[in-house]
This record gives sequence, C-alpha cells and structure tokens, in this order.
Amino acid sequence: MHVLAVENVQARQTGARMTSDRIKRLGLQGVKALGLPEDVTLGMQANVAVIGALNEEIAKLEKRLAQCLRPRPEYALLSSAPGIGRILAPIILLETGSIERFASVGNYASYARCVDSVRLSNGKRKGQGNVRNGNKYLAWAFIEAANMARRWCPEARRFHERKRARTNAIVATKALAHKLARACYHMLKSGQPFDMKRCFG
Repeated sequence: MHVLAVENVQARQTGARMTSDRIKRLGLQGVKALGLPEDVTLGMQANVAVIGALNEEIAKLEKRLAQCLRPRPEYALLSSAPGIGRILAPIILLETGSIERFASVGNYASYARCVDSVRLSNGKRKGQGNVRNGNKYLAWAFIEAANMARRWCPEARRFHERKRARTNAIVATKALAHKLARACYHMLKSGQPFDMKRCFG
C-alpha cells in the first residue's frame, strides 16, 4: 500500500514511473534528491519511513519463523519439491496443519482449491458447489509453486506445455498446482522426499 502510494505520487508529480524495487531501496535522502515540492517530499518520506519499518519487522518475523520450522522434517520434505522454496514451504506447512486430518489425497486437493466443484449429470453441467470452500492461502501457494516449477523444472515445464496445448495457460497452471498439491500430500503422509518420476513420469 505504501509502495503504491509513493509510485502514485511520483507519477502525478513528474509523469515518470518508478519501479517498486527502486522505491523499496529509496531512503529519506533519496526522496529529497527527487527535487519534488517540500510538502510532497515530506509525505513521500513518511511513506518511505513506514516501508523501512515494516521491512525490518517482516525480516524479524521471517527469521523467527525459519528458526522454528527449518528443524522440522516436513519442511525439508516440502522444500524438495520443484517450485517450493523457503517462502512457500512454511506457508504450505502451516496452512496444511496435520496431514492426518485429510482422509485422502482428494480431500487435501479440494481443501487447497486445486479441483473444480462442478455437478454433472449425463455429461451436462447442472451447477457447481461452493468454489470458495477450502484454504485460499494454500491455493495461492500451490499456484505460485506451479509458476516457479514451470520456470525452473524441465519436467514440470513439459507437463504444463502439454496441458496448455490442449486447453489454455490458466487451466494448465491449475493442473500443475493440483499435481504439486497431490505430491505434497503424499510426501507429508509417507515421509518420503519428492519423486520426479512418480509425479511427472
């Protein structure tokens, strides 16, 4: 919110756009160097100060979270999957909770919003269930993991391209997220690391 506020003020005052990365690195002296009117500079400095303070607090929380979660074996298991790193592994681990509460892999995939909620009769759509059921943060995490896996893992990229050739990019990304969700369920349930051949074979 504060980064967007600085972007908007910069665009209104100068007509030029500043990237969010540059704004995050901008200090109080950097705002002065922009040569904006004094009251505008004061407002931007306030936003930049808040961004700096929030970044410090976020860094403290992330450090504490890493100290608590890295020793857990589930963290290492999740980190072995493509697309799941130091940010997504804690989100998936904490949002999932105990894997024992899910009776089957289908229940977990449904909770992660990785499956459609459609009612069919004789091949015709007769409505849909509550598409907002499940955990939206887990759904977001698996979509992000799918996007990362698609970029950095050749097997995931091939799977995504095959799906995209038959449907479209959004459906292909959702299908890859579903595959990763199923893999995470099996990893957490069995205690085994990610198996590329089993997932994409």
